[in-house]
Amino acid sequence: MYVPRYMFFTKGVGISKEKLASFENALRDAHIAHLNLVTVSSIFPPYCNILTRAEGLQRLEPGEITHCVLAKETTQEAGRRLTASIGLALPSEKGMYGYLSEHHGFGQTEEEAGEYAEDLAASMLAETLGIEFDADKDYDERREVYQMTGKIVTSQHTSQAALGAEGGRWTTVLAAAIFVK
Repeated sequence: MYVPRYMFFTKGVGISKEKLASFENALRDAHIAHLNLVTVSSIFPPYCNILTRAEGLQRLEPGEITHCVLAKETTQEAGRRLTASIGLALPSEKGMYGYLSEHHGFGQTEEEAGEYAEDLAASMLAETLGIEFDADKDYDERREVYQMTGKIVTSQHTSQAALGAEGGRWTTVLAAAIFVK
């Protein structure tokens, strides 16, 4: 059984005349192009520790099959704003799992996309923990409710935004939570 004990966040942007090459360039910018990435769903394991990107990369070998939660978006439309974000919400109880969320799209700023992803993760965790909240309230109001219960200790996000490149070139943005043994 494999349960990750470490995780780190990374993000990147890539541009190329080829769509696949723009994704590869985004992976390079995020320093994870040397890994075989396998996307998984949204559970942050109990007792998992968050590392810096540099610390996490030291624990991985080129070609290693590496699990991740990945958000990515691609466009060939010049000037179009694209975003990719990963949100995280952690419970106060260390033995309980948390949630990661991925969000990608167009038109949002990096901060808007990040807050949306963070909100998604916190809302999923709140539902799991049985915290009652009004989904129609804005995230700042719900965050206060979450924190007042003492059941959710923190939430955060990592996000990447860019504008589509000129000249018919592809632009790819990505954000990722990379799991490490």
